[in-house]
Amino acid sequence: MLVSGGYPQAYKKGIEIEGIESVDESIVFHAGTKIKDNKILTNGGRVMAVTSFGKDFKEGLQKSYQNIDKIHFDGMYYRKDLGFDL
Repeated sequence: MLVSGGYPQAYKKGIEIEGIESVDESIVFHAGTKIKDNKILTNGGRVMAVTSFGKDFKEGLQKSYQNIDKIHFDGMYYRKDLGFDL
């Protein structure tokens, strides 16, 4: 889950998100986004999730991280310590 800087407390909205079109072999789920003037902008604390498949969850996770590196917005934050209790 990509979140806005400051989440879950105060965070800015309306920040342009770039790089989504470069994502491959992953699915981007929008949560706190909106479109304005043909641009995708942040509109919430939980902005989007990047989900990927692989031969095991580690491979899927690696693909997700590779694609997250292609996405950018000011204040973007995500954790790398979640999901290991599967």
